Amino acid sequence: MKWIPLFTLAALCIGFAGNRAVTKAETAENHKIADGVYIGNVYVGGMTEQEAGDAISAYAQSVDDAVLTLNANGKSVEVSAQELGITFQNTNAVQEALAVGRNGNLIKRYKDKKDLEHGSKVFELPLGLNETAAREVLTAKAEKLNNEAVDNGLIRENGQFQFIEGSSGVEVNVEKSLMTIEDYLKNNWDGTDASLDLVAEVVEPEGTKEELAKVKDLLGSYTTNYSTSSAGRCANISVAAGKINGTVLYPGEEFSVGQTIGPLTAAGGYELAGAYENGQTVQSYGGGVCQVSTTLYNAVLRAELEVTQRSNHSMIVTYVDPSADAAIAESSGKDFVFVNNTDYPIYIDGHTADKKITFTIYGVETRAKNRAVDYESEVVEKKVPEADQIIADASQPIGVISVSSAHIGYKAKLWKIVKENGVEVSREQVNSSNYKMSPRTATVGIASPDPNATSQMQAAIATSSIDTVKATISNIKAQQAAAAALTPEQLQAIAEAQAQAAQAQQDAAAGN
Repeated sequence: MKWIPLFTLAALCIGFAGNRAVTKAETAENHKIADGVYIGNVYVGGMTEQEAGDAISAYAQSVDDAVLTLNANGKSVEVSAQELGITFQNTNAVQEALAVGRNGNLIKRYKDKKDLEHGSKVFELPLGLNETAAREVLTAKAEKLNNEAVDNGLIRENGQFQFIEGSSGVEVNVEKSLMTIEDYLKNNWDGTDASLDLVAEVVEPEGTKEELAKVKDLLGSYTTNYSTSSAGRCANISVAAGKINGTVLYPGEEFSVGQTIGPLTAAGGYELAGAYENGQTVQSYGGGVCQVSTTLYNAVLRAELEVTQRSNHSMIVTYVDPSADAAIAESSGKDFVFVNNTDYPIYIDGHTADKKITFTIYGVETRAKNRAVDYESEVVEKKVPEADQIIADASQPIGVISVSSAHIGYKAKLWKIVKENGVEVSREQVNSSNYKMSPRTATVGIASPDPNATSQMQAAIATSSIDTVKATISNIKAQQAAAAALTPEQLQAIAEAQAQAAQAQQDAAAGN
């Protein structure tokens, strides 16, 4: 048996008792972080868990409010850290700080405290970037920093193409700039306002003089007539055609008619004219531009370019066959969009003359000479309105009438027919369209100081015949003109006769 000296045991007992005494004395300090501890740039020594959490939250708020100045191309924009989605990644930092000198065995706790005597302990508070949010913000801000390149182009005058030289631009590379921002956050940023340079690159203009010199072949052309159009509609067609004319589209590029000719407002150069809306004809700025998109649609089909978006009108139009139209409507998102799916640039020529609009697409012809393309409209179903629709308007006097034409309802298909040496080799459906049926409608004024006249109008409206309404209006006007020369007795007799006639019309309309 090995004997342990009594003084050693006593020393051990005294040591444990001393430890217990210290623990009791430090009870009030057990919930505080040891002195000398930092979380990121924030000193949390001597703080409770709640105090440290509040301090970090205050620091986080100051970081959110920090403004980063982003520089590129000699320009600058400002963005807050919060907009970029900058966040702290170490969410357990306070608990880790609180554990210093307390968690672990005796040796670890003793070592933690000794380490603090020789210097501070810092818990990293790394910053992270919400890449989705940052990418969206950076893409939007980059528009203010960029100088867009102007592509080399063409202009066609007197039947000849002339080369138009473009210019290079400078654009922010969003993906590389995101990496730059992330690296700066991790290694250099102190959480305060700062300025940093984004990655910007020179962008050369698309196309070369040699490449564009090849654009001379007619790929597809189409013309429509608008000789019966109002002055406002004629003006709108001319304005929209002018905005499209001269477009050069490079291989793979997409073209949107709606984006090119819009906005359809007075400020955009447009006038009020008739347009379709919810199955009715209404006055709208830009009324008539659908004939522009429709004419271009037919030229695009004949050039055999790739159509990616096309919608038919709500009701049938008269300037092309059913299913050969392409509607534009900002309110409903209708647009005509196509892609240059050739291997060469194309040029779009659009002009108006003698109330006709023509679009011609030029490029490099690669199709066989013995191959011809045509398009055929097929009406699948036809619905004819059976009766007129008449609306009485008591706010307008007798004689006021506004008539909208009837529209036949159609279901139709458009077929692409390919022939080689005059022989059909393929027939492919291009689209299908559904056009609403709309009866002939009229809004008719019935207000009059003469109750007999109003009664006659109501009886005429009950027949559901616009022609009868028009005839009744003419009769009432003739009666009013004749009545001006009659005696009161004669007027009374006529009034009684009119009342009897009106009653007879109502009885007939009711089937009595």
